[in-house]
Amino acid sequence: MDGIGTQLRAARLRLGLTLREVEDRTSQLAQQWGNSAYRISASWLDRVERENRGLSATKLIVLAFIYNLTMEQMLALCPGVSESPGQLELVSSPNSTLLLSEGPLADHARLWLPDSLLTGPPPEDTTLFRSDQGVLPVHYRRGIIGRRDRTMEPMILAGSIVLIDTRKRAIAKRKDWVNEFDRPIYFLLTRSAYFCGFCELDKNGEYLKLVPHALSPQTEDDEQRRWQYRKQVEVVGTVDAVFTRRIA
Repeated sequence: MDGIGTQLRAARLRLGLTLREVEDRTSQLAQQWGNSAYRISASWLDRVERENRGLSATKLIVLAFIYNLTMEQMLALCPGVSESPGQLELVSSPNSTLLLSEGPLADHARLWLPDSLLTGPPPEDTTLFRSDQGVLPVHYRRGIIGRRDRTMEPMILAGSIVLIDTRKRAIAKRKDWVNEFDRPIYFLLTRSAYFCGFCELDKNGEYLKLVPHALSPQTEDDEQRRWQYRKQVEVVGTVDAVFTRRIA
């Protein structure tokens, strides 16, 4: 089967369009649709056609519009498309509930939450686990919420395991989230301890305050939970996933 670039070139030539004409048409559509990402330069399209490079969904949409491709023709551009979809590995729908006992999903789950993390009582204080090189992607760390850290109760209980993305350290502004489930949760390192919770900066961006959940017994007025940003506190990252367990 021909590569995606070869097929796109054939579609262009069937319409008698030059690379420059395609560029002009994409520029017009980008302006009409209000998104510059739809613009495709002639040089970039030439490289795609010659080198069979992949392209984003945005670029594919605008080319399909210009070349008048049907949905079936667009799908045919994807590498490895087979007329026998039954040969593909059966993967559970994300809308179904299942017990992870074996298979790719179970293996993936054990990568970020191995059985060894579930044994024993949680520590008194929130703790950052040692980096697992070669197990998780390098930008992920794990932490555990300590018994004394009640900042995010009842959303995140003591003993919960959190997965932290260390690439996401910027403190979100109020306009960046809609509700408490959408609001970023941060894992912090101070001079005395680790903390996990909502955060906000003062209007000058000089001080960071740890904001408890609305139903938490932790008070928001605690001055011990307010630090000089980037001097007295370090943002380890944003919590991407939570495994909650109930402690007897």
